[in-house]
Amino acid sequence: MITQTFIHAIPLWLLREYLEELGGVAESETLIVAPDWRAELVKLPDHHIGSLRIGRVELSLHGEPEALARLRPGLDRKTMRAGA
Repeated sequence: MITQTFIHAIPLWLLREYLEELGGVAESETLIVAPDWRAELVKLPDHHIGSLRIGRVELSLHGEPEALARLRPGLDRKTMRAGA
């Protein structure tokens, strides 16, 4: 199973750190693996609103549905942003 999510206003390095805190090991700047899931990160062009620039990262999660269901609550807590 693959789940794709677009993360706004969290830099790639911080998202990678969150995934490591949730049990993953960074094999590269953009690949994090755990025993039952893996995550691929892609830095996307910034979103522009007037002079404001908002960073974006594409997160692709790969794993069995049960493994991703266990990962998701922790990831959601870490990526929650006020006003998002």
